[in-house]
Amino acid sequence: MYEMNDKKEQRTTPLLIKNATFITSAARAEQFITPQKPMIAVCGKSNVGKSSFINMLANRKKLAKTSSEPGRTRLVNYFDFGEFILADLPGYGFARVSKTEKEKWAKTLDAFFKNKDQIAHVFMLADSRHDPTADDVQMIEFLHYHTLPFTVVLTKADKLSKMKLKEHIKAIAADLYLGEKNLLATSAETGYGKADVLQKIKEVIEFSNAPQTDFEDEDDAPGEDEEVE
Repeated sequence: MYEMNDKKEQRTTPLLIKNATFITSAARAEQFITPQKPMIAVCGKSNVGKSSFINMLANRKKLAKTSSEPGRTRLVNYFDFGEFILADLPGYGFARVSKTEKEKWAKTLDAFFKNKDQIAHVFMLADSRHDPTADDVQMIEFLHYHTLPFTVVLTKADKLSKMKLKEHIKAIAADLYLGEKNLLATSAETGYGKADVLQKIKEVIEFSNAPQTDFEDEDDAPGEDEEVE
């Protein structure tokens, strides 16, 4: 009985971020780090609020540098969050960036996601106030195509009333062909939704650290020569 209660308490214990720190930045594939613990990537269009979202999770105001100028993040920035690594990816869809620069960012993202075995989860950020952009839709299709586990995080939820937010979540989920449970609304200003994001991260960490199930006996494994009735 006490063991059952302990397990229940363990499942409900929130994830605590005690001392998140910056690790390094990478401009090229050869500079990407090989994480020794679960790595969660954060992506989204320019000016969606990635830096503010990261600072909210870290309980720090200036861990990730924010800027009023969209498109500031041009590198993959790595942060150590204790139980996991967070990778902040370059923002996409900034109109005033040159075509050459956009292509450079796209190559960086492609190279990063090629190592998908090292990515435990992806948080794709989108603005809760607006319909998904064509770039957002393309990013979702990219994640589906590469079978990367992801959650859509809606930012700036404090800018909407509760009723409007509920309506927007439903509409954005429909636009992205996702269930509403696949979307988490947040606000870096008020901390709204932070607990839900931390719970998701905790689940990702637990799944990543769980021992992989292998076939105990080779005879139990399906073989190419087995007949199918």
